[in-house]
Amino acid sequence: MPNQKPFKYNWFVIGDLNGFFGLTFDNMTNLSFLAGILIFAFGFPAEIVYKRMFPGTAIGVLFGDLVYTWMAFRLAKKTNNPNVTAMPLGLDAPSTIGVALAVLGPAFLAMKGQGIPEHEAAMMTWYIGMATMMFIGIFKLVFSFFGAWVQKVVPQAGLLGSLAGIGIGLIGFIPLADLFGTPIVGMVALGLIFYTLIAGIRLPKNFPGVFAAIIVGTALYYVLAPHGWAGGVYEAPKAELHFGFPIPTLDFIKGLGPALKYLPIALPFGLLTVIGGINVTESARVAGDDFNTQHILLTEAVATLVAGLCGGVAQSTPYIGQPAYKQMGSRAGYTLLTGLFIGIGGMLGYVSWLVEIIPRAVIAPILIFVALDIMCQAFLACPAKHAPAVGFAQFPTIARLLQIKLSNPAVVPSANFAALLVEKGRALPELLVTVALGNGFILTGMLWGAFAAELIDRRLNRASLYLWILAGFTFFGIIHSAIPDGSMYWPWTLPYPANQIPYQFGAGYVALAVMMFLLSFTKESREPAQAHGH
Repeated sequence: MPNQKPFKYNWFVIGDLNGFFGLTFDNMTNLSFLAGILIFAFGFPAEIVYKRMFPGTAIGVLFGDLVYTWMAFRLAKKTNNPNVTAMPLGLDAPSTIGVALAVLGPAFLAMKGQGIPEHEAAMMTWYIGMATMMFIGIFKLVFSFFGAWVQKVVPQAGLLGSLAGIGIGLIGFIPLADLFGTPIVGMVALGLIFYTLIAGIRLPKNFPGVFAAIIVGTALYYVLAPHGWAGGVYEAPKAELHFGFPIPTLDFIKGLGPALKYLPIALPFGLLTVIGGINVTESARVAGDDFNTQHILLTEAVATLVAGLCGGVAQSTPYIGQPAYKQMGSRAGYTLLTGLFIGIGGMLGYVSWLVEIIPRAVIAPILIFVALDIMCQAFLACPAKHAPAVGFAQFPTIARLLQIKLSNPAVVPSANFAALLVEKGRALPELLVTVALGNGFILTGMLWGAFAAELIDRRLNRASLYLWILAGFTFFGIIHSAIPDGSMYWPWTLPYPANQIPYQFGAGYVALAVMMFLLSFTKESREPAQAHGH
């Protein structure tokens, strides 16, 4: 009998580099908004975010990705398949943003409102965040055995509709305000994300769209911002590494009591990741990699517990898109590299350094894409007759968003609107941006929708035309008026910083229009559109 050639798993190939960049930037995006929401929206001390929350959060990603890498090796050996692609794991976007906005931020403000010193309030908030992760981890551990049953019992409209509300209210709107806080930079990055991920058009040389948006947007920011051309007040990033080691601690016990009142907010996030884990495991099975669903769910639960025990405040989850990673040629190397990069970077501080130097307006379009994907999935995956139920399920999150904003003195201090206009920061004042986004909302919505539809249909010249119209209307306050009552004006008559809205918003639309016009000359933009999913 001839000797059989020993099985060899091709666990690291060139496609793993593409997978690494994609999965790593997904995690970096979530860490960026975790830091941005806490530090800039709620005034949370940066040292505690970077040195205590980040390391523990990152170690959860490291643990989960290492286990998923090992599971890929085991499945490859079991099935004699050299092309098994590991399940991607990372920070869950809805809950990372949701917990920051609805648990950590409000808890911090409430304690400061009680007269507790800032540092003590921040430390107690950290304990509450750890305790919340422990509660979510235990909940996921239990429900990993019942997730399929819950999925059958609860209508999809309830499960996905509530998630869509988080998409539109928290994941979508908050980054939208960040994007328009630095409009020229944010719109160019948004255009690249929409061009590649929404319209599905390839960039020349098949350059990754997300990577292009981050590189181009960041470079544009550091060219424009020092001269005052990007909106807001420029602050040079601090070239500082925030070292912090995720040592297991029982400090979460101090936050167990206060965390109980946030369970109605936190636990649904855990349930959604359990059900999401079932769905993504099924999609991997269809793509040819039959992972054990129970093991996938237990791993994400334990990764969340590890994070909480080590100081983390965001849960890990298997990501949708394993077939996409397989299609780009990834195997198991990309999850190993991502876990090591994020986990070690959380300890050595280079992850927090990268989060600080990449402008939030550049990261915002990625989150907006995630929000759109979540909202679309909710309507498309449910029966058409349940569409009203999906829409109805979104209202409470909008109310929660308003409650968060109205209770935040950093956004709504006890002063009149005129006083708010002198607020200075790294971007245009948030309340001013919000007012401008809302003024002329019906016409704005019509023009935004028309632009997006033309882009998806690959009629880039028409898409560019709608952007020129938006720029013209913005300049005179027909839409995006900087005046609270929505009045039109001559932009040069406005005081500072209200006069930044017509010039900055208008320049953003013009920059995006020019980019779309130039991209219309690429051969990739003239290729037939193909059906694609996200």
